[in-house]
Amino acid sequence: MQMKSMRPADTWSPLYFLASVGAGGLAVTFFMYLMFWVPHPSQPVPVFEDIIGFFAAGSGLQKALVVLAMSGIAVFGAMNLYLLVWNLRQVGGFLATERGLSLIGSNAQTQMMAMPLGLAMSVNVCFILGMVFVPGLWSVVEYLFPAALLAFAAIGVLALRQMGAFLSRVIGSGGFDCQANNSFAQLLPAFSLSMVGVGLSAPGAMSTTALTAGLSIIFSTFFLVAAVVIAAVAMVLGIRSMMENGVAVEQSPTLLIVVPLMTVLGILMIRQDHGLHSHFAGHTGSGDMLVMLSRILSIEVLFLLFGLTVLRATGYIRRFVTGSETSVGSYALICPGVALAVMLHFWINKGLVGAGLIAKFGLAYWGLTAVALASQLAMIALLLVLNRRHFGQSRHAAHMPAE
Repeated sequence: MQMKSMRPADTWSPLYFLASVGAGGLAVTFFMYLMFWVPHPSQPVPVFEDIIGFFAAGSGLQKALVVLAMSGIAVFGAMNLYLLVWNLRQVGGFLATERGLSLIGSNAQTQMMAMPLGLAMSVNVCFILGMVFVPGLWSVVEYLFPAALLAFAAIGVLALRQMGAFLSRVIGSGGFDCQANNSFAQLLPAFSLSMVGVGLSAPGAMSTTALTAGLSIIFSTFFLVAAVVIAAVAMVLGIRSMMENGVAVEQSPTLLIVVPLMTVLGILMIRQDHGLHSHFAGHTGSGDMLVMLSRILSIEVLFLLFGLTVLRATGYIRRFVTGSETSVGSYALICPGVALAVMLHFWINKGLVGAGLIAKFGLAYWGLTAVALASQLAMIALLLVLNRRHFGQSRHAAHMPAE
């Protein structure tokens, strides 16, 4: 007899793509430091030259912040890409198993859309890594934007094909279990499509070529609309089932998925607004931006309160995060905290500072920013805890016969 240790991650699920997405989101939170604290007058985002120039002329604290931001981007960017590759290597084998075939024939088929979600997040992360660490990237960026549009379009096609396969099955022949739909698990496709959309919107905000920006705005609008329509339908179906059957405890983290969905769609609309202003005489005032971001943040806070209330009522944290049980769905808890941190940065800088309500780098500014930083730190801790629980050695080794 020999001892064989099994990790929870050895029983793979498509939801493990959320581990990659969470790490990518944390890389984005560190990029927010550079986005809003490092001057970048020549382009809409900070690039390597801006960062190095700020570091060279900055104070000791400013130098430390740059080092922290770049280190966070590097560490969590690498983690994002590593986990993406690890997940992609599991897909083929999983789909050939009985568990995989069972998933494809159930409500959980939409979990496969975590794959295009992970792919889209990683393309966004690669773009951030390029801007932060590659000298001279901005001089060739107009050649990269068409390639980025094609990459996100290809991921979008994959997502739409997966969604089409699911809808063809459940609408064409029935079989969707409404009683088992007592969560917001069916919002995952909307989240996936929104991530494709926000990637497609980047050239709209950053390109100096009107055609590139225009195509970016058009294509990203399609995915924005698709995400909103799917999310609206899924929420109605999910709420109805939860009101009748109660929430599915292991899927209760999905009640928070509206938070990252709104942040991603919010960034998409900010990028489109910038592109419309730069190329097509579309002018939005600072007051309009403040109202839009405040509405988005309000929705996020409401769903955070709703989701956290249900998590507390079901004892989810005690069971699956700090207790002895594990659930891959726990990774869905990272995205809301990350998304809240990112949206707070935009609300503070684009909303409050932009409208002149608070002074940049003043006492109120740092007091509000501290909330974003606290959310970021909490999600870093949660990701590390979940990675140790799911990818570390199991505490309960099983006796297996020697081969």
